[in-house]
Amino acid sequence: MVLIGRRITVIGAGIAGLAVARALALHGAVVTVLEQAEAIREVGAGLQISPNGARVLHALGLGQAFAAAGLRIEGIELYDGETDSRVVRLDLARLRPQAEYRAIHRARLVDILAQGARDAGVQIQLLQKIARVDLSGAHPVVETEQGERIEAELLIGADGLHSHVRAALNGPVAPFFTHQIAWRALIPCEAGAPPLAQVFMGAGRHLVSYPLANGQRNIVAVEERPRWVEESWSLRDDPLTLRAAFSDFCPRVRGWLAQVEEPGLWGLFRHPVAERWHGRGAVILGDAAHPTLPFMAQGASMALEDAWALAALLALHDRDEAALAAYQAARAARCAKIVEAANRNARNYHLRGVPRALGHLGMRVVSTLMPEKLIGRFDWIYDFDVTKE
Repeated sequence: MVLIGRRITVIGAGIAGLAVARALALHGAVVTVLEQAEAIREVGAGLQISPNGARVLHALGLGQAFAAAGLRIEGIELYDGETDSRVVRLDLARLRPQAEYRAIHRARLVDILAQGARDAGVQIQLLQKIARVDLSGAHPVVETEQGERIEAELLIGADGLHSHVRAALNGPVAPFFTHQIAWRALIPCEAGAPPLAQVFMGAGRHLVSYPLANGQRNIVAVEERPRWVEESWSLRDDPLTLRAAFSDFCPRVRGWLAQVEEPGLWGLFRHPVAERWHGRGAVILGDAAHPTLPFMAQGASMALEDAWALAALLALHDRDEAALAAYQAARAARCAKIVEAANRNARNYHLRGVPRALGHLGMRVVSTLMPEKLIGRFDWIYDFDVTKE
C-alpha cells in the first residue's frame, strides 16, 4: 500500500525501465518514464530470455504476449566452427521440459513492455535527453538538454551503460576494452530451421545463431582483435570484414554470413559492477548497475529480475532508504556472479591449440555420458525465481 500515489521518475525506456515502470504502477505508483528518443524503438536484433527472466514477464501479466512473440528454444548446441562437428548438445525440451527459454526480437520485447507500462497508467515522455543528474539537494533533479529541470520524488536510473544516475552515485569509471569486437545481423531464416541456439567456436572467435519467431535468423559474431572499437550500438561495418574474419569456418556459417548486408559493430568492454546502487532519492538497475558481456545471454533477464525486486521491496518498506538498501543487498552478489560467468564463457569459446582440443574432448564426453551434469552447471541462474523471493 505504501506505493499508492507515490510519484516516481524513471530515466530510460528500455527493458529495465519499462519493466520497473509497469511493476511500480501495478503497485499503485504514479510513474513517469523519461526517454531521449523521439519514439520508443530498440536498436539491435534478437535476444534470449531464459526461465528466470520469463518468470518476471509472466508475473507482470505479459506472459501471453511474450509467448506469442518469442520462439521457444528447445536445445543448445556447441560446434567446432571450422569442421562443423558437434561438441555439445543440451536437449532443453527433454532435460528441462518445464523451463521456458525463448528467443525474441529486442524491439518486440520493448513493444510488449511499453504497451504493458501504458496499460498500467505509466506516462512515457519522449525527447527528454538528459544533460545532468544532481543528487546534492533534498530531492534528485534531472536537467535536460532543453534546459528543463525535473525534480523527482524518487529517481530510478534505467539509463544503460552510460548512465547519468550511476555517474552521480559513483563518479566516472573508465571501462576496460576486452580486445573483442562483435557484429550483429539478421538474415532470413531457412524453412524448417530447428528451434536451437547454436554456438560455433574457433580460435579467438565464435558465432552464435538462433531463429526468431518472425522468420528471421539472429547472428552475433565475436572476434578478438587488438584495435579499439567504439562501444556503440549505432556503428555499422562492411560485411566483407565479417566474412573475412570467419572465412575458415564451415560452409553453414559462411552461407549465413554471405546473406549479411550491413552488420552492426560494437566493441566489448568490461564495466565494474557499481559499488553504490542507491543514494539520496535515487537508485539504478539493469546495465546501469551491472553491465555484462553477452556470453551468458543474461543482460535482459537480469534487468527483468532487478525491476521486479526493486518494485517489490519499495512496496514492502515504509522508508525508501530501507527498501533501496535491501534491493542492493538482494541483487548485487547474484549479478556480479553472473557477470563473471559471462567473462569465463568468452575465454572458453575462444580456446586455441591443445587447450581447445582437450576442452572440446571433455565437453563431448560429459555431454554424451552426463548431459544432466553439463546443463546443471547454470541451474543457479535459470532456476532462480525472483517473484518468489
